[in-house]
Amino acid sequence: MNKFYIETLGCLKNEYDSEVLANLFEKEGYVSSSSLGDAEIVIVNTCGFINDAKIESIDKIFDMSRDKNDNSILVVTGCLSQRYYKDLVDDMPEVDLFIGVEEYHKLPELLRNLPEEKYYIEKPKREPLPYAQRKLAENPYTATLKIAEGCNNACAFCIIPRIRGPFRSKSIEDIIKEANVLADAGTKEIVLIAQDVTYYGMDIYGKFMLPKLLTELCKVDKIHWIRLMYCYEERITDELISVMASEDKICNYIDIPIQHISDKVLNLMNRASTSDSIRNTIKRLRDKVVDIHIRTTLLVGFPGETEEDYDELIEFLEEIKFDRLGVFGFSDEENTKAFKMDGHLDDETTEERVNGIMKRQIDISLRHNQSMIGKVYEVIVDERDADGSYLGRTRYDAPEIDNSVIFVSNRELTPGQFVNVEINDAYDYDLVGMEV
Repeated sequence: MNKFYIETLGCLKNEYDSEVLANLFEKEGYVSSSSLGDAEIVIVNTCGFINDAKIESIDKIFDMSRDKNDNSILVVTGCLSQRYYKDLVDDMPEVDLFIGVEEYHKLPELLRNLPEEKYYIEKPKREPLPYAQRKLAENPYTATLKIAEGCNNACAFCIIPRIRGPFRSKSIEDIIKEANVLADAGTKEIVLIAQDVTYYGMDIYGKFMLPKLLTELCKVDKIHWIRLMYCYEERITDELISVMASEDKICNYIDIPIQHISDKVLNLMNRASTSDSIRNTIKRLRDKVVDIHIRTTLLVGFPGETEEDYDELIEFLEEIKFDRLGVFGFSDEENTKAFKMDGHLDDETTEERVNGIMKRQIDISLRHNQSMIGKVYEVIVDERDADGSYLGRTRYDAPEIDNSVIFVSNRELTPGQFVNVEINDAYDYDLVGMEV
């Protein structure tokens, strides 16, 4: 019986796509292998978003080409493949087939009859995103749920709309169907993902439907937490905030990638947000949603960003004190609007600004964590450490992204179990406690 092996790089959306692909292969009679060496089909699901991700993907392809069985077929898919397949065909003769981000369902048939050309790439589709079965983890207590594909935003630094195509929502009915499948499989936490979850529904319903979707998802039995990722600030409506405030299942947590606070830089980035609108949205969230924890992502070193713009961003961070934060340095990507802009910064300056942001955030995070000492929080168990302690998360922390709670318990616990933990110590990004 043929075995397959999938290596996934990049974001949560890629992880989701790999689960869909794995399910397709198992339906065709293949068996998933945990070992690269004994797999007849080896697949690399790549990321091509920024330069570092491209380098990682290329290195991984060469590594797997070297380490795989000599007789196995090597397939490259994902964003790097979609974006650069013509170049990759010439540069990587080791690869047997390149497919894009829309061809997963055709891969088993393509492997039965390898095309003469080494690539099979279609343009991104425009119809609604269909429901697709996935191969879930053995204990999928936390799981992503992709509610849309593609993006209609035109951020000057971003290549995703050219790779993934226009925004395409999945119907509410199909999302609820998928949520029930997850719940029946043991999922306790659902993480909603899309390139922009707040745009959900506009393409198929003619209006933003995230509040309605959340209301319906909260009716799914057995789901305990629902988490929102990738929310654009300008579409965080009062209706959405009201639903978040009123539904206990929706975590007091939201991810809002604002990128910057300088109006000049935001305008250059072609973002719809302004300094005032960002501050107003944060205030509305903190006024209406009890103990809301806000994660953001920043981009520094964008062409034209001055020292004054950067100082404004630093002052803003001290003013707002984001609960969770990540920062990237600008990556100059061809076929984006930013690629031809004047005022590109050198790498050293960009790196200094990234490090400066993170230095400030470490201090903010430590002070925030220290304020939690002595309090009791509901924690989901993620794993048991080698020393017998447990790693878990509060409802304020997304899996594999945010803080962990390191705690001890007098009983045996399993991943996905909810426990109450009293916090008795705090570090920059982790909490320490004991089950009570």
